Amino acid sequence: IFLNRLTQEAMEETEQPAGGLHFIGKKDELIEAKRSFRTVDGRDILIIHHQGVFYAMDCYCYHAGGTLENGDIEEINGKLCIICPKHKYKISLCEGEGLYRGRNPQEEPPVYRWYSKGVKQRTHTVTETNGEIFVKMSSQPGWIDSDYYQGEKGKIERAKAEAEKDETLMMDEENL
Repeated sequence: IFLNRLTQEAMEETEQPAGGLHFIGKKDELIEAKRSFRTVDGRDILIIHHQGVFYAMDCYCYHAGGTLENGDIEEINGKLCIICPKHKYKISLCEGEGLYRGRNPQEEPPVYRWYSKGVKQRTHTVTETNGEIFVKMSSQPGWIDSDYYQGEKGKIERAKAEAEKDETLMMDEENL
C-alpha cells in the first residue's frame, strides 16, 4: 500500500496527456499489486488486474458505500463480477451491472436464475501504452448509483459507517 501511495503522489505531480487519459501507473507494478486505489479528477477508483486484463470502477459499492478493494472476483452468469465484501452484492467488472439471483414465482417449477438490475457501478476505460496504464474516466451521461458515494453526502455517510464499525470493533475487543 505504501508503494501505491508513493506512486500515486508522483503521478499527481506529472502532467496528464491530452484526450482525457490519466496516468495510473506502470503495468508491472499494477500487475504485482493486483488491486490499486487511485483518486482521479476527485473520484476514488479501483484498478483491478485479473486474468491478464485491467478493469477500473468506482471504489465504493453502489449499495452502501463499502469499499470493493477486498471483494472476491467470480464468474457469474458468464460475467466476471466483484463481490462486495460488506453485503455480497455482485457487480460486473466490465459494465458495472448489478446482478442478483431470483426466481419467477409464475414459472412451474420456479427456478433460480441470474437477473440484471442494470448498470449500478460506474466503470472507466483502461488503456495500456508502452508499459504504462492510463484510465479514461466514464463519460456515460446520467446518474449511476455509485455516483452518490463519490459526492459530499456519500462521503459523510461513508465516514459515519466507518466510525460505527470502529466503535463496534472497540466494544468487541473490550468484551474479550
